[in-house]
Amino acid sequence: MAERTGTMQVDIKLVRQLAELLNETGLTEIEVEDDDRKIRVARTVQAASVAVAAPAPAAAPAAAPVAAPVAPTPPADHPGALKSPMVGTVYLAASPEAAPFVSVGDSVKEGDTVVIIEAMKVMNPITATKGGKVTQVLVANGQPVEYDQPLVVIE
Repeated sequence: MAERTGTMQVDIKLVRQLAELLNETGLTEIEVEDDDRKIRVARTVQAASVAVAAPAPAAAPAAAPVAAPVAPTPPADHPGALKSPMVGTVYLAASPEAAPFVSVGDSVKEGDTVVIIEAMKVMNPITATKGGKVTQVLVANGQPVEYDQPLVVIE
């Protein structure tokens, strides 16, 4: 059932289906286009959850944003949050058979490798900027990450 909004018809059923697809796949946004109509559905990622972020296409007006609940203390604002210095794919271990570089509860020293980010076929070790205890690992192995996305929290 389409509702009339200005000159554009918004298909609420399609928007809901796209929002469900976001939740099922873990994507943060999805965009569909047909003829002269474009619909983009996006949501904010709950800081404590693991989500797969798709590369953002050219900016398009949002038809109906779907927002996730906001965590009480977002890891991005945490002073011990180690953030991604680049866009790429994060790996928690040196190889699929290897143990992860860090786990929750591990102690790290400044300079210890915490994760690897693959960008343009180059493996980039991401090191701890300070020593301390790992209290959160905010990404999953093989997950795409964005610039400035929190990866782990070190206290």
